[in-house]
Amino acid sequence: MSFARLSDAERRALVDGSHGDPFSVLGPHGEDLRVLMPGALEVRARLADGTEVMLDGQDGLFHAVIPDLRGKGPQAYTLVVRWADGEQELADPYAFDSWLSDETLTAFTNSDWKAVLQMLPRLEDHQGVPGLRCTVWAPNARRVSIAGDFNGWDARRHGMRLRHRAGVWEFFLPHAVAGQRYKFAILDHEGQLRWKADPLAQQAELPPNTASIIADTQPYAWQDDAWMRDRDASVDRPVSVYEVHAGSWSSANDWEELSQRLPEYARAMGFTHIELMPVAEYPFGGSWGYQPLGQFAPTSRYGSPEAFARFVDRCHAAGIGVIMDWVPAHFPDDPHGLALFDGTALYEYADPREGYHPDWHSCVYNLGRNEVRAMLLASAHQWLNRFHVDGLRVDAVASMLYRDYSRKAGEWIPNRYGGRENLEAIEFLRALNDSVHEREDGAITIAEESTSWPGVTRATTSGGLGFDYKWNMGWMNDTLRYMKEDPVHRRYHHRDMTFGMVYAHSEHFILPLSHDEVVHGKGSLYGRMPGDQETRIANLRAYFGFMWLHPGKKLLFMGGEIAQPHEWHHDHVLAWDLLDHPAHRGVQRLVRALNQLYCNEPLLYRGDSDPAGFAWTIGDDANNSVLAFERRHGDAPPLLVVCNLTPVTRSDYRIGVSRGGEWRLRLNTSDASYGGHAQPVDQTCTAEGIAAHGHEQSLSLTLPGLTTLVLKPADPSHP
Repeated sequence: MSFARLSDAERRALVDGSHGDPFSVLGPHGEDLRVLMPGALEVRARLADGTEVMLDGQDGLFHAVIPDLRGKGPQAYTLVVRWADGEQELADPYAFDSWLSDETLTAFTNSDWKAVLQMLPRLEDHQGVPGLRCTVWAPNARRVSIAGDFNGWDARRHGMRLRHRAGVWEFFLPHAVAGQRYKFAILDHEGQLRWKADPLAQQAELPPNTASIIADTQPYAWQDDAWMRDRDASVDRPVSVYEVHAGSWSSANDWEELSQRLPEYARAMGFTHIELMPVAEYPFGGSWGYQPLGQFAPTSRYGSPEAFARFVDRCHAAGIGVIMDWVPAHFPDDPHGLALFDGTALYEYADPREGYHPDWHSCVYNLGRNEVRAMLLASAHQWLNRFHVDGLRVDAVASMLYRDYSRKAGEWIPNRYGGRENLEAIEFLRALNDSVHEREDGAITIAEESTSWPGVTRATTSGGLGFDYKWNMGWMNDTLRYMKEDPVHRRYHHRDMTFGMVYAHSEHFILPLSHDEVVHGKGSLYGRMPGDQETRIANLRAYFGFMWLHPGKKLLFMGGEIAQPHEWHHDHVLAWDLLDHPAHRGVQRLVRALNQLYCNEPLLYRGDSDPAGFAWTIGDDANNSVLAFERRHGDAPPLLVVCNLTPVTRSDYRIGVSRGGEWRLRLNTSDASYGGHAQPVDQTCTAEGIAAHGHEQSLSLTLPGLTTLVLKPADPSHP
């Protein structure tokens, strides 16, 4: 078919950018060369031998008959285009063959996340020419094109090739370079043109701009081989997590500056991990990242993807693991994003009773679609593999598991058995955990799951969801509610401090004092404690002591370690000048000491999931608001933990102990070095043959008010 013999309808479709199969017309077809170049004054074909052939043109369509092109491929010619402001020599994208294999497309439709990694946009050679390989899943679109800095954002010029078996459109853009911006122009079946960012983009513009960016995907030169080889996902290791919002930890709010300060700070404080609030690109800063759209792109707010990789590398060099919050539950409905992507509910459920989240006014991922599951699983592996992240904390798991989550009667659709469980989400979460544990050695997964769903951390082979850890939201809510009470009234709420041990061994728990507890009018941790400044800080110190000695891994949001008085705000830097005050500096020293104690005493982390690793000594002294328990593991000397949660000093308070002999004080949260002003506590105490609390021997202790004490047998061999 020569250009002259195109039908009027086909010609109009090319000119107005509605032709659904431009590869069937444009480029070399036998002896015919057809080019669409709107706005060009002339187009010449420059052949490999240097000769040039002028193309006839009308309305941006150009044509010539060139016998020498038959079967010679994309390097047989280039296009020399004369514009009003000069000439440009271009490779013809319609001269290139398809690059995406049928096997990859089949795998994608079968929910294989590895296929998505093959579909990510990347700069690679194709048929001997460098350029951008890109794909987009839009099965219901009439036409898709790629537009950006390379073509004047003209949606007509670069129509993509539809691979019908999967509804995937592919394209090779010759000589594209890193840093160029682009979007997909998607013509839906209603004739509406939708400008969409690339869901698979590995870099994006700084919000509020919304374009995708061609990323430099050259592998980062990692220096953490030993770390990656030796990292351990087993539950019998210490895990103490410092949760961070990268933009407000300090005035150094880009990856390059943070990498110079944050890893070393976390190491000096004794934390084992940093947990970053979501890093995947998100449009609205006030969401803190929990409504992401770029599941493969580190947010540009803090620098380039390479800078993020360097930050992780430096954390590993400091001996600090990196956990990242990851959000596969829902996404915002911004027009450049995933909502109604090709004019239909593609990534989300179509029925708002399934596809709309009433709490967050966001769209719910349709986990019943193989392609959506594959995309999300590929995102998880991209962070763990490309960026060497050590773990994913999966956000809002409860909202995924229940079809009636935060919905009234009549506002949700039961599953196929008539129940409220989201069977698709259960299958997805199990697939996530199985694939991470199979493919990413030493990486962990953590569930933010706020209900009593059984088996969150049980193996999938035993009917569980397969997470490594679960946030213990019940423990957090109960204990903070208790600590908020005036000590006079705490006797009536004693169960809030003890109930957590009823279920402490039912899952592998992390005790979370997270960002969620210091926002939305809740006050800071300091602000939730009763009393004047000195009393608030004493309460906080005692509470931290209780938390660090309680079974469960630890998580503390930034600012808690300096007793920041005001709520956290994402636009405000932490009040580091508080460390000029001894009381706040003392809390920081205490958190460091607690981390050191925790990491140096294996029984504090190896016995977390073992009922034999914990024993109440005193759990029923509500009148005095005193708690005492032992932490144990095997034949190791136990630790005795005693908490006095009123300001009243308890003298000669008798506590039964499992071993005789001398006991030595290991930690006192009211010590002067931590900003305390309580009366001195004996550094050693000898057990007497006085039976108490089910033991044949006991200690007589002075318990300062609002204090947690930790004691250990001085002689490990003493029975």
